[in-house]
Amino acid sequence: MRAYIYDNVPGDQRELHDSGEDVDKQTLERLGVFYQQIPIDQEGRWETSIDEFAKGRGYKNRDRITVTKAGLGDAYESKIKSFFDEHLHEDEEIRYILDGSGFFDVRGHGGPYDDKWIRIWLEKGDLIVLPAGIYHRFTVDTANAITAMRLFQDEPKWTPHSRSESDTDAREARATYLDGLRQSA
Repeated sequence: MRAYIYDNVPGDQRELHDSGEDVDKQTLERLGVFYQQIPIDQEGRWETSIDEFAKGRGYKNRDRITVTKAGLGDAYESKIKSFFDEHLHEDEEIRYILDGSGFFDVRGHGGPYDDKWIRIWLEKGDLIVLPAGIYHRFTVDTANAITAMRLFQDEPKWTPHSRSESDTDAREARATYLDGLRQSA
């Protein structure tokens, strides 16, 4: 995992867009973003710690998502553009990267990172939890391939609520997220 400020230079979203300004893990934690490395061996097996992690957080279900040009065919470009729309969810978003690599961008809040994009590059063995209500977006990197395990408690509520919608800032998940940030400040 590597986190840094997104440079906002026009161009392909899959490029690094590296401003050269790194962001530390503590800043991500202040934003409510949880990160952990859980190694995957040569045969694609992970340590039992992913099962322990899931159990400890009450995640009873999981599935896999693979984003590749071959797998999505003609819909690939439009699909990755839709993932890159700034949005929030009403539940946590948990991804454990099983293969490939990609970027999660999260909106900074407060201090020197206020309203800046923080780009988090993830690869095989990285696990990230984004809190409900945080503005974020996702894209593959230039390798154009990622497979991730998605973890969830019951039925997933992954409906994206675009920031461009007039009621998104008023959603309960957003208010709860911002209240949590204020309380931890």
